[in-house]
Amino acid sequence: MPQAEEMVELWRGGLLESTHRGHGVMMHASGDMLGVWGDAGRVIFPRSSCKMLQALPLVESGAADAARLTDAHLALSCASHEGSALHVNMAREWLAGLGMAEGDLRCGAHEPYDRAERVHLAKTDASPCQFHNNCSGKHSGFLTVVQHLRAGPEYTEIDHPLQHAVRGAFEETTGEAAAGWGIDGCSAPNFACTVAGLARAMAAFAGATDGGDLRQQAMVRLRNAMAAHPVLVAGTGRACTELMQAMGGRVAIKTGAEAVFVAMVPDLKIGIALKIEDGNTRASEAALVAMLVKLGVLDAAHPAAQRRLPNAQINWRGLNTGELRLSPRFAQMLA
Repeated sequence: MPQAEEMVELWRGGLLESTHRGHGVMMHASGDMLGVWGDAGRVIFPRSSCKMLQALPLVESGAADAARLTDAHLALSCASHEGSALHVNMAREWLAGLGMAEGDLRCGAHEPYDRAERVHLAKTDASPCQFHNNCSGKHSGFLTVVQHLRAGPEYTEIDHPLQHAVRGAFEETTGEAAAGWGIDGCSAPNFACTVAGLARAMAAFAGATDGGDLRQQAMVRLRNAMAAHPVLVAGTGRACTELMQAMGGRVAIKTGAEAVFVAMVPDLKIGIALKIEDGNTRASEAALVAMLVKLGVLDAAHPAAQRRLPNAQINWRGLNTGELRLSPRFAQMLA
């Protein structure tokens, strides 16, 4: 079995301090593998990187059109947002339009990542609610499908009709039977697949056209919505948002917990899936930036790229303590 590829290194004082190893696949919509690093057959949990797969039933079932959802709603359905007022208010208004409320969600509440919203909660002595959950957009999409199907309220249960639909879309687009499933941080099932399977799904999204079948049309809508509304997909200062903005809407990308990252490049009909073994996000961001630069869709000199690769390590006094960089072999493979 292939070993994980050394991808990203952290240097300090002229010495190698840390090495991040991972697995990655770059695949064309034709099915051709254009690049493989590490083990393409490594089984992973995609975590939030597969939210566009989980949103396919929202579009394919007709639920999105029945609820008159906009592209902005579709982008939020694929989001791991920061819980800013923008995200919270949009999710709240979405459910209100369905005749639902915060109590219908099953994602759980956590403190928002957005600083302004945290300050607002502190000043008003308010507690975070489920709309602050970074997956509230995905769950709003789930509830839209549930209402459309007239299914039961416990939509995160593995045997719920919604999850049957999600699993079907997941297996069909990855080209694999799910290797298993686990409970994600937002309480929804997360189905496992290989890195190659995840890349295959991303390549399908990248190669989809408006003139294709229902599945392809749904893929185009979700892919384009993400690229057109990068702030809704993540938020200020976040890698997904900044990098999509840097690429001018030409590419849709999505991160997931435990250092999973995916990309859809429609101009080239290429999908990318990446997993860093130790779960370190700084490494997955750096490796994905390197891959996007290789494809010519991201300018290596753009500030959003430079913030992630090469990434100077600056301490609290403003001193440069080291640098995050590609491993020599990985850099050579991308040259």
